[in-house]
Amino acid sequence: MSPGRRSRRNASALRMVGALLALHRERAGYTQKTLGERFVVGEAMIAAIEQGRRPLKMDLAVQLDELLGTGGVLETAVENLPEVDLVPRWAEEYLDREREAIVIQWYEGLVLPGLLQTEDYARALFRSRVPAYDDDEVAQLVSARIEREAILQRKVPPTTSFVIWEAALRDRLGGPKVYEEQLRKLRDYTELPGLALQIMPFGRTSHAGLNGPFILLETPDYQRLAYTENQRGSQLIADPDEVAILAQKYAMLRTQALNTEDTRDLLDDLLGEQ
Repeated sequence: MSPGRRSRRNASALRMVGALLALHRERAGYTQKTLGERFVVGEAMIAAIEQGRRPLKMDLAVQLDELLGTGGVLETAVENLPEVDLVPRWAEEYLDREREAIVIQWYEGLVLPGLLQTEDYARALFRSRVPAYDDDEVAQLVSARIEREAILQRKVPPTTSFVIWEAALRDRLGGPKVYEEQLRKLRDYTELPGLALQIMPFGRTSHAGLNGPFILLETPDYQRLAYTENQRGSQLIADPDEVAILAQKYAMLRTQALNTEDTRDLLDDLLGEQ
């Protein structure tokens, strides 16, 4: 994983860069909304950068310096930030694609999909990491993960489908309270228009997802991509043949899993056991 790693900065350094951006934005007469519209990144992205919840990328820093007339202040700040290796480059590339996707199809076997996690579940997940993250790193990662869920609340959200192996559903990561809260959130998501949630139950005699989790994306220009993760590396896949193979696996998984109504009933049963 080392050749493709990208650094995620520590929280205090991110807040410093964010404060610089806010200062120069206000001096130039821009609001977060008008600046976000100017660069087609949106008001929420500018706000997240200024609050230290998202890193300012170098290419955007250069463009902002030019627009705001800062003489390279933002570029220099980003270039000289202390580095903490948290998010690899392939993950950053995937997240960029995820934000703009019009279709997301996601299979998970060991943990719940990131877009569906509660804050406490995400925190418990990151605290399980070996070697351990420190508290600042955990807080930053949790914030970034929860922020991603805004994708599902967009005015025109992507069409989303999730297939989750029952093992991930029943795991009590974080303890009973976290488990119950997470179940309730999943149950709420089953009512969201345009989102299909299916559980792959224990006891099936065939399972198309035994090689591990994967995600399929469709971009606004109808390009189909795939993303896979494992213990020591991951990749964003653009090769049409490779994407087609994973699409076939996902189609088979959906036939093997419980349908959306039976999934809702299973969640109700699990909540009734609490």
